Formats: sequence, structure tokens, C-alpha cells
Amino acid sequence: MKRLTSILAILLACALAARAAPPAALSTLHAVHALSHADAVKEPPVAFEATVTYRRAHETTLFVEDGGEGLYVWARDVALAPGDRVLVRGKAQDSFRPIVLADSVAVLGHGAMPAPVPATFDELMRFERDGVRVAVRGIVRSADLGLNADHNDTHLLLNVDGGAIDTYVDSDDGSLLDGLLGAEVEISGVASARFDGKMQPTGIGLSVPSIADVKILKRASTSPWSLPLTPMDGIVGNYRVKNESRRIRVHGTITYYQPGSALVLQNGTKSLWIATVFEKPLRVGEQADVTGFPDVHEGFLSLSGGEIQESAVYAPIAPQLETGRELASSKHIFDLVSIQGRVVMEVRESSQDEYVLLADGQVFSAIYRHPNVSSLQPIPMNQVPIGSQVRVSGICILDDSNPYRGDVPFDILMRTPNDIAVLVQPSLLTVRNLILLVCFLLAVVVTVGSRAWAIERKTRRQTAELACIERRRRHILEDINGSRPLAEIVEEITELVSYMLKGAPCWCQIAGAAKLGNCPQKPAALRTICQEIAARSGPPLGSLFAAFDPLRKPQPAESEALAMAAGLATLAVETRHLYSDLRHRSEFDLLTDIHNRFSLDGHLDALIAEARERGSLFGLIYIDLDKFKQINDLYGHRIGDLYLQDVALRMKRQLRCNDTLARLGGDEFAVLVPVLHSLADVKEIAQRMERCFDDPFTVEGYTLHGTASVGLALYPEDGATKDSLLSAADTAMYAVKNKKREAVEAPQMGPAPVEGE
Repeated sequence: MKRLTSILAILLACALAARAAPPAALSTLHAVHALSHADAVKEPPVAFEATVTYRRAHETTLFVEDGGEGLYVWARDVALAPGDRVLVRGKAQDSFRPIVLADSVAVLGHGAMPAPVPATFDELMRFERDGVRVAVRGIVRSADLGLNADHNDTHLLLNVDGGAIDTYVDSDDGSLLDGLLGAEVEISGVASARFDGKMQPTGIGLSVPSIADVKILKRASTSPWSLPLTPMDGIVGNYRVKNESRRIRVHGTITYYQPGSALVLQNGTKSLWIATVFEKPLRVGEQADVTGFPDVHEGFLSLSGGEIQESAVYAPIAPQLETGRELASSKHIFDLVSIQGRVVMEVRESSQDEYVLLADGQVFSAIYRHPNVSSLQPIPMNQVPIGSQVRVSGICILDDSNPYRGDVPFDILMRTPNDIAVLVQPSLLTVRNLILLVCFLLAVVVTVGSRAWAIERKTRRQTAELACIERRRRHILEDINGSRPLAEIVEEITELVSYMLKGAPCWCQIAGAAKLGNCPQKPAALRTICQEIAARSGPPLGSLFAAFDPLRKPQPAESEALAMAAGLATLAVETRHLYSDLRHRSEFDLLTDIHNRFSLDGHLDALIAEARERGSLFGLIYIDLDKFKQINDLYGHRIGDLYLQDVALRMKRQLRCNDTLARLGGDEFAVLVPVLHSLADVKEIAQRMERCFDDPFTVEGYTLHGTASVGLALYPEDGATKDSLLSAADTAMYAVKNKKREAVEAPQMGPAPVEGE
């Protein structure tokens, strides 16, 4: 018996020790993927080796891959590069799929990244390749450079068989974007899911480490900037959409219905916005089936083309009481909720009633949209005293679906005017009302005792104001004749108008430019007057505006002030336009719109001074078109001018952003290459100039086969002064031209064969 007792005690001690021991760390990506949401919430420890496939340090984003499986890791303050083999220690966390919060990331070495796996749109949308490095082929729909405070990247919208994919490339080289538009490419990057605050998938994206992972398979047959112009009212003739989304059916309780516009279904914790043209009466609270097509609108899951089949089951959902901070967390998208807050403002509009509320430090709007029935007048607005404590019920709508952007603005979409109920009326005995009463009594006493003094002071003030207005006007005229920026002068003019109109907001809208001055946030709620800024010839240059309280009666001084300011604005704008035009004409060639000889001389002087100071190198390339005179003789000077324009455009596309192309006169051009390491860099640019003439030029039906002779010089090897460099490059160019003449006979250029000739 004693022996049996000892054995039982040993077994019990082992069981307690096993329970107290921490769980073993997950050592593979497959083990992390296998976690259920319930297991991931427990945050089990992880320790695994994997290869870095993508790293974006400013977002603490890290993707790793091992054994054909990928994983998202949140890691900070670690310098990593794609191809690094790392050891990750940390803990798993629940998300759309389990992720890892890294405590440490140690680099074990560097090697090749996993080969990208070819992936289709359907595979990606089923998230079969989530976190894995994939290769996707498609056509570049758009290519844009994103400029941010701490980083720049390139956003490509890739059209593939089945849909479109957002691709983000870690590159800020904007010179490559034009060549990508319309091109067929293969992009290698990490596939990742897009999801909202409810962890519902809303799409896919590709994270691409560098522009080198974007391989151009076939360039666009035509540059988008050489397409023929289409009238704005004729663009719909080129509209094509092929939507292969399959119709689906969902079930839930109707929580919101706007006939002919939208419907919201809720089923448990899931809610869905449905766009529909269905107009038959429906009862909120009734269960229904809806069929439609999956859609993602501005990041939110939705159905489009919704068709509704109602049932006889009436099971209304009670609004869930939430706080402002909870609704701002984006976890209640399209849910039926209620919230308590204080009314700070209310606005009646033709299409909706809006109440602005404050709750838990969050400012939001409760909106009731009027029924879209033109023959019926909107019912009277439910007047709620400002300052009342109310409860609002309705659908929670947000401005942003991204769960990683913290608190986002939200609004409540009410179903009926009665969805706002007053809980506590505002008290009359408030500090604000008492202060107003005391101020009123003091104002009465002061007004009675100081009326005579005020009249005398008003006269002195008006005299001083006139003198101040004249001083400011003279100062503006001096600035117009000086070098002060136009925007600052216009803002001075608007400030002068505000001063003349007793502080009324005044702003200016320059035609084709920014809005300047003090424009109120809601000018539609004020009485606004406008004065055009007339030009001495042509259309108006813009408009001046001033806003007043709607209750204030119009006064002659308002129009007089704006008329005076408009005259100053006309003088300022036309003076600056004249100066800008003269400066442009002095520095740019009028035919080709590239730098002229004068501008090149200035750049060359500056480069020589900089090179002398730093001991650096730069190159000068001299280009002379071969047999240009024959083009003028055969086809006329108009074709010759158009040919020069095409040549300048094609050569400009061969240059880097720091290089300068200039036309020296006639058919002679020059290129300054400021950033280089040796003569080989200059030769490479020169070869680009020569090769850009390989393809013929098409000018108004004529096919012109052009060539050019290129000579180059290197500072200070070939010349230490401007004249010596130009002479050296010119001599080198003529040597090339003479060698061509001696070697082979120049090709005969002529018009392209035209059908019928």
C-alpha cells in the first residue's frame, strides 16, 4: 500500500510539473499557420528560421518565407535586406491570419531569396499564396509616385486575368513610370491580404522590394502621351468593362433601407452594405435573402446589383450601445448601434438632416437622409435643443476601413427621424448663460456712459484706418514692382480687403491655381459676394470673394473694397505673368521647348565653378543632325520643324533627371552630363543619343530616317574653360561626321510610301 501511494504521488507531481512548464516554442512557419484564431489569441511563443522576402522599416513590416510558406512578422529597429536568413523569436498573435510579434530578429547569413511562385488572380483572391513571394503577369493600368513625409514609393495598378491588383514598389524613381504605362510586365513580390476592422478580407496587394522586380515583357505599342486627343464628351465611346464576378446569396436581418439606393443586412456580428435599385417597400427588422455581386468600394465589403427576397420572419435587431472610442476603432462597420452624446450643432439640408454630436471626445454626425420621393415634401426636422444629451441609433459608417490607422472618423446613419431621442434637456443655469447675462448688463452700463466718447473715438479711428489703408496699398504696389512672390502679394490684397471690411473673411481664386487667403470652412452658410479679376485682354484672371453674416445687409463699401482689390490683383498677376514669360523665352528654345544656348552657357559656367571647387568631373556631348538640310529642301520647313521637335523629345527621354539638353541653333544640340565617374559614363549617354535615331520618325505621314553625329568632351581632361570644352566637343563631333562621310554613303531619306501614290 505504501508503494502504491508513492507511485501515485510521483505521477501527481509529474502532472503538476507538466502543467506548470511553459509551452514549447513553435519552430516552423507551418506550425504558426496551423494555429486557429482561438489558439493565436493565447500568444504561444515562436522560434523559427526563415528567409526575408520583404522589409519595409518605416512600417515595421517584415515578410519571411520557409518551406513554401510565408508569414507576416512585426519587427522594429532591425536592419534587414531581402535574402537574409534570420532567426525570429517572439510570440504569435491573432489577426486576419496568425502573425508574429518579434521580440528579436537575428541575422544568420545572406543567400538567395525563394523563387517566386507563379500565381493567378483566383489563387490570390482565395489567399492560397498569402505571405508568399509570387510572380504575377499583367498590364500596368496606372503608375504613380507616392510622396510621403518619411519615404517615397511607386504604386502600380496591375490588370490581370480576373481583376486588378494593387502593387507597391519601394522605389522613388519617377523617370521609369512613363515607360510602364500600358506595358505587359511580370512582377515578383509578396502577396498579402487586405482586410477591414472586422478582419474581413477586402482584396489583395503585392509588396515589391525594388523596381528590379518589375520585368517589362512587352512595352505599350503607343506612348499614352502620343495618343490622339479625344473630346471630353466622347470618352464614353472607349469605355469597356468585363466583370466576371459570380452572383452570390446572403441572408440576414434588414437594419437599414433606402429605396432604390442601399440596404444593410446584419447577421450576428457581420454586417453588409448592399447597393441596389430595388424600390419596393421593405420593413426594417424583417429577415431577407439578397443576391448580388461581390464588390469592394473604398475598402469596404459590399454587394452590388442587389436583388431582395423578403420573408415572413420579423426578428428585429436591437441596437448595441457603444462608446465613441469603440466605434472609432473600425470594429463596427455597418453594424446597428446606439450611442449617447451631446448635440453641438444641427443642420437642415434639402437631402438630409444632420446633427453634430460630441461623445467621449469624438465628434461625429448623426444623419437622416430624406426619402427620394420628389412629389413629397420632407417631414419637419426633429428639432433638438443645442446642448441636449441624446441617444442616437443607426448604422455605423466610417471614412476609412484600414484597421491599422488607429481611430478613424465615423458617422451614424439614422433610419427614421425618431432614431434621435433626448435624454437630458440643456439647463438654462449654465456658466455660459450667466456670463452672457453679466456681460449684457455691463454692456448696457458702459454704453450709456460712453456714447459721446465713442462717437469721437470713431471719427479718429476712421481717419487712422484710411491712412493705414493707403500705406498698405502703397506697400502692395511696391511689392508688385519688386521680387516678392505672387502668392504673398495676393494674400496681402485679401488681408487689405478684410481690414477694410471689418475682418470679414476674404479669399482669392486665381484661374488655374490655388485658393489663397482666408476662406471659411462652410462659405455656403454665409452671404458671399464675388468680384472678377479682369484681364486687359482675354478671360478673367480669377475672382475675389468676401463672406459676411447672412443677417448683415449689403453695403456699398463691400463692392468698392473688392473692386479696388481686383484692380491691384490684375496688376500683380499680369506683371508676374509677363516676367515669367520673358524669363522662359530667354532660357528656352521656342520651337523645341528645351534649354537654349544662353541657358546652356549659364549651366556650363555653374558646373565649371562647382567642379573646380570639388575637384569633380562632368561631360559635354555635342550633337549635330546629319543631312537635316535635305529634310527642309524635300519636305519644307514645317516638316523640318516638326522633325526637330520629335528629335528633341526622343533625345530628352534618353537622359537622366540631372542631365541638361539644349538646342544651340539650327540642327545642333548639346547635353551636359553633371554626375559621372569616368569617360565611360559620358560615352554611355552619347551612345543613347545615337541609338535613339535607330527607329524612324513619322511626321504627318512621312517616314524620316535620321542619324546624328555625336562628339564628347570631359572636364577638365579636354578643356578647363567653357570655350575650350565647347570647341573640344565640336571638334570631336566633326571628326565623327567626317569619318561617316569617308566610310559609307549617308542613307537616303524620303517619305513613307502612301497608299494610292
